[in-house]
Amino acid sequence: MNQEVTEFINNIEEPWQSKLCVALRDVVHQAIPDVQERIQYKKPHFLKHGKYAAVISTSKKAVSFTIFNVIDLDLPISFEGPPERKTLKIFEGEKADFNQLISWVRLSSENL
Repeated sequence: MNQEVTEFINNIEEPWQSKLCVALRDVVHQAIPDVQERIQYKKPHFLKHGKYAAVISTSKKAVSFTIFNVIDLDLPISFEGPPERKTLKIFEGEKADFNQLISWVRLSSENL
């Protein structure tokens, strides 16, 4: 695990966002055991073989989780963005289906 990513998560002011970011990071690690982490554009990026697989970012009201290479996936309409990457915004009090997210990240990164 990348220390800069750990520090990013530890420095998030809202406890619910920090806890959610830890869970989303775990999603990526379960889906891609050899994932590489780095901070890029001031947010955690997760790569497989040097190619983007996922990104976590925070705003005042939400945590966003972006999955790349999703053209062939049938994601729900709650995911927004261009065809090649989709972002799910999770707001305080909302529940995310982490098992489903693991599956989508695993499928989207298979060919990286």
